[in-house]
Amino acid sequence: MSEDEKAALLTKRDELRARITAIENDYKQGLDADAEERAQQLENAEVQAGIAKAAAEELTAIEEQLARLK
Repeated sequence: MSEDEKAALLTKRDELRARITAIENDYKQGLDADAEERAQQLENAEVQAGIAKAAAEELTAIEEQLARLK
């Protein structure tokens, strides 16, 4: 693997970590008191959960690739 490919993996790893952290922080804020806003947040939570799962899976694969390089 070239240095450019390794750098791309490291960049992607950092982006995925940031995305997962942002989703976790959004969850920590809790739900809004307004019923309509809360309903929208619950719909969004389902989408965010899917995004977080996909990001976590991709992050695991990238970290495994990086571990093999060492």
